[in-house]
Amino acid sequence: MPDVLILVGSESDKPRIEPAFDVLSKAGVSYEFHVSSAHRQPEQTAKLVSGARGQGFKVVIAGAGLSAALAGFAASLTDLPVIGVPFATGPLNGLDALLATAQVPSGVPVATVGIDNVKNAALLAIRILKA
Repeated sequence: MPDVLILVGSESDKPRIEPAFDVLSKAGVSYEFHVSSAHRQPEQTAKLVSGARGQGFKVVIAGAGLSAALAGFAASLTDLPVIGVPFATGPLNGLDALLATAQVPSGVPVATVGIDNVKNAALLAIRILKA
């Protein structure tokens, strides 16, 4: 079973998250990747995330741009660690996504890495798995 569930909100985000695949693979960490939007497919996303622990996942990485609700949405549905990756998209070049990912409400923990810093997200997931 994969250890890390990786989610992005749009098919166009896949090239942005792919460097994380390499980092995880080189470390021998298994992962599963899905495109599932908190806005456009909330039911599908909720099903993926709420069932993640039962599927054997131990960490969730969620990457999104613009309003970037995906990481917070995921964290509200699971007790697994969630790592949010804001993507540099739109007129604010990722600042909006960074703020949305980092400023989730109290009680909905999301570890947030820098804008487009998918390698750090993967490295953090590896550290969590080793802890």
